[in-house]
Amino acid sequence: MPSVDLAALAGRYLSIEEREEIVVGLAANESIRSIADRLGRAPSTISREIRRNCPRNNGGRYLARTRYRAHGAQALADARARRPKTRKLAVCQALAEHVQTKLEARWSPEQISRRLCLDFPDDELMRISHEAIYQAIYVQGRGSLRRELAVCLRTGRAIRKPRRKEGERRGRIKDMVMISQRPPEVEDRAIPGHWEGDLIIGKNQTSAIGTLVERTTRFVLLLHLSGRDAATVREAIASTILTLPPALRRSLTWDQGSELAEHLQLRMDTEMDVYFCDPHSPWQRGSNENTNGLLRQYFPKGTNLAVHSSERLADVAAELNGRPRETLNWRTPAEALAELLSAA
Repeated sequence: MPSVDLAALAGRYLSIEEREEIVVGLAANESIRSIADRLGRAPSTISREIRRNCPRNNGGRYLARTRYRAHGAQALADARARRPKTRKLAVCQALAEHVQTKLEARWSPEQISRRLCLDFPDDELMRISHEAIYQAIYVQGRGSLRRELAVCLRTGRAIRKPRRKEGERRGRIKDMVMISQRPPEVEDRAIPGHWEGDLIIGKNQTSAIGTLVERTTRFVLLLHLSGRDAATVREAIASTILTLPPALRRSLTWDQGSELAEHLQLRMDTEMDVYFCDPHSPWQRGSNENTNGLLRQYFPKGTNLAVHSSERLADVAAELNGRPRETLNWRTPAEALAELLSAA
């Protein structure tokens, strides 16, 4: 099949010329991927275009090769693109009543949307997305459903909680140096003095214990915290880290918690580089995550961590540092650290 010059056709939406090329490709038994390559489109775009604009037979298969028509598909696309669109719940009374009944029965919008195909398999009018249901409840000007139905949702919110944009975080920490900029020597654990840190949180998120784990030896330090604010956490880390020899004060890797918002001052206090993990990536602090799991044996979730004294934390750290570890060839973290210090 000869390639098609579609330089003038490039855009977000398929053009009538591209739809005519799809007809030609289908008639020639060309694969979806081949048609997509020829048009410079993603295979999913071509597949979705055919699904949207082809009828099905009784077995549910799309009659693509014999029933897809370029001008018919273009007309349907134009109709779908017209704005403002009439809200489906505003024009289909049966659908609106069904959705309202299920909301009152405490069904979620997604449960309602998914069940429509099972409950009304032959009625294409009885179809709606869960997002359209949410908008019908919450969005002013689209309220095809009673606003009071919001209390039937699991959250019970009167106002919809906005979604964050991709990559966005509340209270994003300024001037972060990301883990991607961390030197390779940290990753291979060949050189000691690189630490991973985090907090374990107590009941009602009102108390916390700071945890530091050295990557080479898995040696643990626990921080007694009087609060979770950035100044308190910075001071606790700095006062603990400065008790170590300079060879063990190279870097610290933390998640993007606001408790480390004063990382620039911490860097000046300790002369350690500070790196931040990517969002939702606990494996980038694997040693620390594993240690935090072990610590829950001593400090269970849902308990008040403020009741534990500095002495108690030191005892727990000593017990963990005295356990033999397979990754250290069954030496203990305390032995591994002592060996490093004696060699230095």
